[in-house]
Amino acid sequence: QVQLVESGGGLVQAGGSLRLSCAASGRTFSSYVMGWFRQAPGKEREFVAAVSWSGSRTYYADSVKGRFTISRDNAKNLVYLQMNSLKPEDTAVYYCASGPGPDYSNYAGYDAWGQGTQVTVSS
Repeated sequence: QVQLVESGGGLVQAGGSLRLSCAASGRTFSSYVMGWFRQAPGKEREFVAAVSWSGSRTYYADSVKGRFTISRDNAKNLVYLQMNSLKPEDTAVYYCASGPGPDYSNYAGYDAWGQGTQVTVSS
């Protein structure tokens, strides 16, 4: 049982940066894969990034590779998504998720979700 709360979304111009945070409470957080997904109106939910339970492995969608960085601090029960060089196509609601793994890129592999935070990138 894990509860997740995202924060850090907002409005930013293209080329700018945002840092999203995900605060987790409950049990087994350190044993779970943590991921970020995003969804725009009328579009499918899209995998963004994930990090293994130990933090030793990270995974990124091709669309964000080289621009976004995921990290976790198990002692503080926090997961971050640093987003640089933002583009208008990054506009979406971003969701933090946790799951037992190892299906890190599939939303069906996650069993807990946050409420989402809006990221809007203007051109």
